Amino acid sequence: MTSDFETQLRSVSLRVTRPRLAVLAALRDHPHVDTDTVIALVRADQPTVSQQAVYDVLRALTDAGLVRRIQPAGATARYESRVGDNHHHIVCRSCGTIADVDCALGSAPCLTASDDHGFVVDEAEVVYWGTCPDCATTPRTSQ
Repeated sequence: MTSDFETQLRSVSLRVTRPRLAVLAALRDHPHVDTDTVIALVRADQPTVSQQAVYDVLRALTDAGLVRRIQPAGATARYESRVGDNHHHIVCRSCGTIADVDCALGSAPCLTASDDHGFVVDEAEVVYWGTCPDCATTPRTSQ
């Protein structure tokens, strides 16, 4: 898989570095994680990588289009390596778990705006909210 990551990095004119490879691997194995989790995952494999290096890598990979940054309302920013397909997300209101949802109609922008106000729409971002199966089966305790 490392050679795939190397190819991805080179395809967007980024140098292949150990921190970049480690971040890509962490996001492949753990989609929808926040920055602190990415840092912990990278440091588990490469303890000498600094926090700032991970922040810089996330920014570079996001700017290059290899990583997507999502931030559902009221949640911390999360990162994923699934890009380029205009998929959506479903978020659990109780525990915050996030899952991917394929595009509703199969092609971007997925939705036609009722009034586009003259914009040329090229993407739609949809976030579904609900309760995940684990939270739905766990009795809520009153406080």
